[in-house]
Amino acid sequence: MAVDDEVVCSKENAVSGASQTKTIHEFLAENPNVDVSEAHAALWEIITELKDRTEKLFPMEKQPACEGLEYWATEDGSWEGSMNTFTGEGVEHVALSWIGNPKASIVDVSFQVFLGPQIDVPHFIQDFGLIPDLFHFSELVPRRDLMVDLDYLNKYYAEDNEDFLALRGDERVTWSVSHGVYMRAFNSPNSHSYTMERSPEMIDVLRESVFKRFDRWVSWVENATPVPEDERLALMKRDHTVRTYAYTQDPMNVISERMLGKERTQRMLDVRYGKVQIEESEKAAGLR
Repeated sequence: MAVDDEVVCSKENAVSGASQTKTIHEFLAENPNVDVSEAHAALWEIITELKDRTEKLFPMEKQPACEGLEYWATEDGSWEGSMNTFTGEGVEHVALSWIGNPKASIVDVSFQVFLGPQIDVPHFIQDFGLIPDLFHFSELVPRRDLMVDLDYLNKYYAEDNEDFLALRGDERVTWSVSHGVYMRAFNSPNSHSYTMERSPEMIDVLRESVFKRFDRWVSWVENATPVPEDERLALMKRDHTVRTYAYTQDPMNVISERMLGKERTQRMLDVRYGKVQIEESEKAAGLR
């Protein structure tokens, strides 16, 4: 390699590294007033279909905690969203939501399924963002210690490994690193966290990847081996702790705090991670 080539390569790597640690604040500062409504609608369609398919797997009822949040907006209309949460047999907490301002570059669209302790299949999380670039986060939340439980690691994450590597190696996506230490600890070996061009082409790429992962996850749920009765309380307690921290420790909560204030943001977070459901289920199990 020539010296000039080495210099170019070094600069390219520096740019790539910087883009991986770029914050949402920086993305928004560069393009603060982009109308992302069209992309928002396409991503919401994907998320809603995930919820509809999940409801066929687990019949669910809406949680009282989300009452009045099916659609909400700030007084000046600068911030709006929707929050719907559900509970059903075998599934503790399902959340379908969006928040942001589609006319001003920023939207978060998310869907989470947190299973009950009857089985130990990974929980399923799918988040999309518009900042105004396209952000993609997909996670299979482990419920065992992957560093010592090789059977669990190989059963779920090895099966998903080839597809993970295929998207991770796509030159059109850039790895996105959370600035929160806990959020990086939360990541499994097969966590997807990328930014990319906001385009119909990339939305189609993500749609295919998301539903392929989701269909595999459904097959795991349908064929899961029950967790022994004497292990379920410990698994439930661990699930609740992980679920709480996954949302309360996210450094990007400060964006909502600036727009909604700390009190309103905390209320939204409580509903999103299911604080009331956690309290009620732990009380019923004698853990409180």
